[in-house]
Amino acid sequence: MERKQLAPGVHLSCDPAEKLNRCRISIHFTFPIRRETATAHALLPLVMERGYAGCPDMTGLTKKLARLYGADLTVDGRPMGANRNLCVSVTGIKDRFALAGEDLCAAYTELALGVAFHPCIGADGFDPEAVAIEKQMLRQSLEDELNDKRLYCMRQTSRLFFGPSPMGIRQEGSLEELDGLTGGSLADVYCEMLRTASIELMVLGCTPAETERITAAFLAELAGIRRQPVPLAPFGAMPRQAPVHRVETFDMVQAKLCLAFTLGRPMDLDEMAAFRLAMALYGGSVTSRLFLNVRERDHLCYYCSSSFQSFTGSMTVSSGIDPGSAARAEEAILTELADLCIGPITARELEDCRRGLISGLEGIEDSLGGIESWYGMEIIRNGQDRPVTSPAQARADLAAVTEEEVRAVLRRFSFSVSYLLTRKEEAHA
Repeated sequence: MERKQLAPGVHLSCDPAEKLNRCRISIHFTFPIRRETATAHALLPLVMERGYAGCPDMTGLTKKLARLYGADLTVDGRPMGANRNLCVSVTGIKDRFALAGEDLCAAYTELALGVAFHPCIGADGFDPEAVAIEKQMLRQSLEDELNDKRLYCMRQTSRLFFGPSPMGIRQEGSLEELDGLTGGSLADVYCEMLRTASIELMVLGCTPAETERITAAFLAELAGIRRQPVPLAPFGAMPRQAPVHRVETFDMVQAKLCLAFTLGRPMDLDEMAAFRLAMALYGGSVTSRLFLNVRERDHLCYYCSSSFQSFTGSMTVSSGIDPGSAARAEEAILTELADLCIGPITARELEDCRRGLISGLEGIEDSLGGIESWYGMEIIRNGQDRPVTSPAQARADLAAVTEEEVRAVLRRFSFSVSYLLTRKEEAHA
């Protein structure tokens, strides 16, 4: 992957991906998240994906994509710590596979730039009908959270763990703020994003000449915008605290237990490989302690896994359990972490986890989605001060991680929150 700066707060990343038969043009907007605009930013990609000034009708847009041999357009957004990323992406077959010699790259460029820089905004903002339709879709997503108890438990844990911190702002925003959003307020949020976001143009699977054409068209769009990019929010971490326990009761058969841990300080990127291996060893793989011991050996849960978020210096353990097993399951989860910190780690289990991670990294560059996901995350994670880590370098880093380095990163985690969803009779037992 080659990366270079095009303007302040604007970069180009490109990879010819010659072995693949498709290409992709993506425009990433990344900016610090704010609670007062979180719901608008959740709604914005849904509205933008409906069309743009050059093709405002969804039916017409669908036909246009079909004519481009089934090209794919996506607009999505997600939080990354205290920042948010909105990505406009167009994917399709390479020009050399066009049956009639069409200039597909030019068509993909027009689509991506059109959606990113020329959405359907009139004098009063985004189309009220489109906004109303997507507000209803977002409302349904927000209201449906309670129906997925696993997801609900994890999000309740996050709310309690992060409190008012920007790192805890929900991806879908807030139901209470949804009614107040209008086409005008959404247009204001969009214009602010154009002006202040860090922008990454990612061109994958295109020839150098095609990449130059795409970049020139992209820069022409930027020339009409008065840019004032703002710095991204740095890595964060919640302070250490005495563990907090919360219980919610529902009419349910399988209870849900989620635990949250903090490093107490932002993570050091030089330790990323050690964190990856530590998570695989603790609860992030089928050879992990949580899977083999808590689930398989002790039969204390239906599922149990851990995950780590580098942006927030936090680890969560999510499990599904019998309602009467909550206390024993929590104790077993904490015991497995303590055993990894001070007890023996066999060479076999360490190498099984290491091989699994390295094998997964070997497949990243076999798809455009894998390439973009990897480098997009690395770019945001590393910022402007560090070179981006390639999958090959990540594999080499993993191969060099020692048992003591794994122990060292696991010892830094401090237990912060326990959130349990269970039956009412069990909560009062």
